[in-house]
Amino acid sequence: MVVSQGTFAVMIFTDRYFMSQIDPMHMAAAMGGGVASFFSFCFFVGLLGYANAMAAQYLGAGELEKCPRVVTQGLIMTAMSAPFLTLITFLVAGIFEGMGHSPELVELERTYYLILMSGVLIALAKTCLASYFAGIGRTRVVMICDVFGMIINVPLSYALVFGKFGLPALGIAGAGITTVIASILALLLFVAYYLAREHREKFAVLRSFALDMGILKRFWRLGFPSGLELFLNVAAFNLFLLMFQSYGVTEGASAAIVFNWDILSFVPMIGLHLGVISMVGRFVGARDMARVNEVMTAAFAVALAYGLVLATLYIAYRFPLVEVFAPPSGDFSAIRELAAWMMIGLSSYVLADAVILVSGGILRGAGDTRWLMVASVALHWLMLVAQFFIIQVFRLSPKVSWLALVAMILAIAVVYALRLRHGRWRDPEVLERVMAE
Repeated sequence: MVVSQGTFAVMIFTDRYFMSQIDPMHMAAAMGGGVASFFSFCFFVGLLGYANAMAAQYLGAGELEKCPRVVTQGLIMTAMSAPFLTLITFLVAGIFEGMGHSPELVELERTYYLILMSGVLIALAKTCLASYFAGIGRTRVVMICDVFGMIINVPLSYALVFGKFGLPALGIAGAGITTVIASILALLLFVAYYLAREHREKFAVLRSFALDMGILKRFWRLGFPSGLELFLNVAAFNLFLLMFQSYGVTEGASAAIVFNWDILSFVPMIGLHLGVISMVGRFVGARDMARVNEVMTAAFAVALAYGLVLATLYIAYRFPLVEVFAPPSGDFSAIRELAAWMMIGLSSYVLADAVILVSGGILRGAGDTRWLMVASVALHWLMLVAQFFIIQVFRLSPKVSWLALVAMILAIAVVYALRLRHGRWRDPEVLERVMAE
């Protein structure tokens, strides 16, 4: 799962790197448009992503025939999301101009956003199948499909962005088109694995293509808080990012550079987070809390060790890491200085991210999704209110704004760790309610 999520990070990283080789405005537009796109459908990503925990719980309980029924209910919800996503796309497409961005930046952001949203149903179906395979422990399938998508995405993006190998130079539009093409091909590979004879017979896949109201209601009850949490948190982050970009191109490009490196550390740890959800869900389904404790210990050991290495690298090599995104020409000095300073903040919250993702994975796998939603959303929106006053009202410097973001991430880590320690989520009666359809 770490490798699988790493491919996602590589694709985002390379697309933004290609944009940086055009100019800083293109890089800022790729970040703004990309974040706005994810914001538009992230509720459904959070909802459908709970297929991981549900499939794992049914597998642990020995109810294998219910695992593919989770996929069917997820695909039904994906189809039902289409009209809502169409409305959201129409509304969000006008948000860039309202945030005070320059006309040139708005046009680039909107182009990238609309192309990405054209493939949203493909992305959601892929999320559902990937979450299912993670839940039943077939993580190698997820890795193979995602690596395949990356192999298609990166060279094709290079060709369409810069006009190589006889293809037209489409710039930021080429990066968006490539993402959609790679998603379609990866989804087809997932479907091939899903319908393969061995898997089809073991899990009774052909008998799963029907509406199951018990599973659908449970999917919605446990997945809805995860989806709403992700939506509100991404909304808060997206609004913060758009406000931060209103400082200017230098600040927007600096944020894009730092978050590019953040993605390379954070997204692979999401793979660990998903693995923890799967393992905890399986042992919760089997009512084996001793094994849950073993998962907790191992996950924290891996995540904190990984985070410590990255924090050290980000501090020691912050200037060379920023220089990677220097354009071929133009004055890069202001961006270099601000981004390098922001890299220190990044290194300080890498370990906090490790705590958040492991703790969140444990609680999510155990079905404690409602508490996660309330705690996480409250802290994110408190941060956004603080950022509004810092950026829009008091006009404080971008460094103050960045410090407020770092403080919010550290606070979430502390709150999650305290919830994990108090242990209400592991109460037998609570777990029985989680498993009830």
